[in-house]
Amino acid sequence: MTSWTPILEGRTGPLYRVIADALADDIAEGTLSVGTRLPTHRDLAFRLGVTVGTVTRAYAEAEKRGLIGGEVGRGTFVQGQRPPAPPPLQQNWSAPAAGGGPAPIDMTTIRPEHAVAVQALRTALSELAASDRLASLLGYAPHAGLAPHRAAGAAWLERQHRVSVSPDSILMTTGAQNAIAVALSAVARPGDVILAERLTNIGAKTLAANQGYHLEGVAIDEHGIVPEAFDSACRRLGPKALYLVPTMHNPTAVVMPQARRAEIAVIARRYGVILIEDDVFGFMVPDAKPIQAIAPDITIYVTSLSKSVSAGLRIGYVVTPPDLRPRVEAAIRALQYSAPALPAEVASRWIQDGSADRIVETQRVEDLARQRLARSILPVEAVYGHPAAQHIWLVLPEPWRREDFVAETRRRGVVVTGADAFTVGRASAPHAVRIGLCMPGTRDEAARGLRAIADSLEAPASAMLSIV
Repeated sequence: MTSWTPILEGRTGPLYRVIADALADDIAEGTLSVGTRLPTHRDLAFRLGVTVGTVTRAYAEAEKRGLIGGEVGRGTFVQGQRPPAPPPLQQNWSAPAAGGGPAPIDMTTIRPEHAVAVQALRTALSELAASDRLASLLGYAPHAGLAPHRAAGAAWLERQHRVSVSPDSILMTTGAQNAIAVALSAVARPGDVILAERLTNIGAKTLAANQGYHLEGVAIDEHGIVPEAFDSACRRLGPKALYLVPTMHNPTAVVMPQARRAEIAVIARRYGVILIEDDVFGFMVPDAKPIQAIAPDITIYVTSLSKSVSAGLRIGYVVTPPDLRPRVEAAIRALQYSAPALPAEVASRWIQDGSADRIVETQRVEDLARQRLARSILPVEAVYGHPAAQHIWLVLPEPWRREDFVAETRRRGVVVTGADAFTVGRASAPHAVRIGLCMPGTRDEAARGLRAIADSLEAPASAMLSIV
């Protein structure tokens, strides 16, 4: 380990950035060579007379710039200045701000970066234009999807989601939202009880309200649905299905342990309840075995490419028990007739030539980088969720109330989603917000949004306005 101590005199700005700048200069000048092991956070803090938290933020800033990297159990090492990544596609989905000012930073939505996918799309469309496949892609596809597209889907699920099924077991949908609608339509009718986590995906809430299902929330803890609460709800309510997101739960970003998944499957089988497993984030956690792999006979598994590859392709996959397949296919026919063949062809080509895997790997790197960024800016004790998730769950300290905090961040130019949007029924919503880390077009924009959120947390006077 080097005895490196940065020279900070003559530099201006926040102390953690000053340290990161000094590190960058010493690497550029050759004072620190690639592979050099840096001092521990505590050791460097002692030498500089600063807090450990300041050094932690400085190292996080340097890692964001590609200067250093950490290895669990070994330490932090100089990596050198890497070539800059290609700039992400600049998109601003926010409405213009009132008075002609800059649009707010929208951190309400969870979507992947698009930059790498753009070139892959250009290539795929060029190849399609020169192929003899175009005519076959302009007609109606079978309700379950074209056979080559389902075969590509089977390969994708095995590679990225650890679901091993035959192509005949897969049905194509237009994204995960449509897949959830199809699954619910296949097992329930208006007025039937559907269970969900007490905090659940907004899309599931919208579907239940639109289709007339009676959605009931089940208590959750730091590991997901509480088995005893699920058992009690099954006995009392006689539900048709349980909709759940066990991997990277939306909104809390919790990953349910394997033992808990097995326990939920046992309870569902005991009461004849169908599990609708939403695994759109499963690609981010390679060791999280889906419930479908544990209990395929009672699980309708749904996922899509929306969070991993491209939201705009609108490609979803459903895997269903054999006895439910006719009902699921009938629901697809009623709700959409069939998934559009052209985007399914693009997705299948990406899966076959490896483009989809490259996009996913880029997305994983970006998600991890933005999580590190968030945890370097926001107070660690308030941030919840898996460190690879595309979103974080921010639990607000006293005296903040969620509605006041949402208003305060909006006043500062950042839009986040309050916990009430995810709360099922009339249950009391926690004082927390979900922050989508990958909606901003660049890391710099994400950092500006996160700093505004951090500044909001430190403005307790605003939290009391609602009671004045």
